[in-house]
Amino acid sequence: MDEHAMRTAIERKRDGGTLEARTWHEIVAAYAQGAIDDAQMAALAMAVHFRELDLDEIVALTDAMLESGERLLFPRVPFVVDKHSSGGVSDIVSLVAVPIVAACGVPVAKLSGRALGHTGGTIDKLEAIPGFRVALETREFIAQVERVGCAIAAASDALAPADKRLYRLRDRTGSVPSVGLIVASILSKKLAGGAHGFVFDVKCGSAAFMHDESEALLLARRLVEVAARFDRPAHAIVSAMSEPLGRCIGTGIETIEAREFLRGTREDPRVKALVLAIAAKMLALGGVEDGERGAAAALADGRAYERFVAMVEAQGATRAALEALAIAPRAHEMRATHAGTVARIDAVALGNAARRLTERASTAGIELAVNIGERVERGQPIATIYGDAVAAHEIQHAVEIVEAPSVPLPLVLATL
Repeated sequence: MDEHAMRTAIERKRDGGTLEARTWHEIVAAYAQGAIDDAQMAALAMAVHFRELDLDEIVALTDAMLESGERLLFPRVPFVVDKHSSGGVSDIVSLVAVPIVAACGVPVAKLSGRALGHTGGTIDKLEAIPGFRVALETREFIAQVERVGCAIAAASDALAPADKRLYRLRDRTGSVPSVGLIVASILSKKLAGGAHGFVFDVKCGSAAFMHDESEALLLARRLVEVAARFDRPAHAIVSAMSEPLGRCIGTGIETIEAREFLRGTREDPRVKALVLAIAAKMLALGGVEDGERGAAAALADGRAYERFVAMVEAQGATRAALEALAIAPRAHEMRATHAGTVARIDAVALGNAARRLTERASTAGIELAVNIGERVERGQPIATIYGDAVAAHEIQHAVEIVEAPSVPLPLVLATL
């Protein structure tokens, strides 16, 4: 793929045409080798952003990026599952669902990322546990899944390296929000991770990367369709992200919330509903019938928590370190300035405020006391800031209280 051929490909996409699978492979290989510069690749990504990719093109781009690096294999495990969330605020589903599913007998190999913008990253949350190692060698990761039944680790640079380079370019040039590019990016990494089936949690709403429900449904559908083209069964759930999923926002404080949820000392109905829905889909892929009931049982009898502890210990931390993890001292309690109904919670503002708080202390953060649709009285607590109180004014304005009743969106908007 030389400069002239690349220019021809850019012009073809710009004018609404499609590129053959061989062309996509040549483009990715040339970009990975430095034969195509960032300027031309950015132009192609922007053309795709405006013209999109058809299903065959998404499959070809996914395959090309997959082939740019290593692929993990689990020869001793007949079926391994993985899950992916498109990013949200106070989303502790991975921390909870992974050990639940493993406790029910289906191994989970979870490759996770770090925080992007206002959203939290599973890897960052686990690193709040002193001693926890997120960077595992390939053989360590595979062996842990075989021995413990689950692992959550950072994706190695050797997996789909072409995607990592392309994603950085897309982020710099404003071409991230393209369904075709998002699907190829997600699946090239997930396929490289070696799992045999996937569950995708596609967030939709004001605090998600997909604000429009029709766009979120398209993304979910494409993820399932492309996975099938690689002989990987998949399910997708489109879930609402117009307010934080759980109560706690911040890396360490979310890990504490997940720990207490697994121990049965804390239960948020929204978190539980989504965790059980996703765990049931993961278990169904692994051949477990009535997965929601099985997941609830593993949560209730302590097996899920013990599996979480086993994973923590396998990755370098200790039960004592996990159980000693404590929320930073309380700095400020926010109260409603007037009576009414909670109509809006700005999860983006809260996510950004929590990120700044955790820069000062890993277990600092925000704990909400209300959800959209709840009636509050004047002076009633609506949130507590742990750590530094500098974000108080942002948090006060992030919770909007009105006189008229407000009805929240359903949590699960669609399942595929």
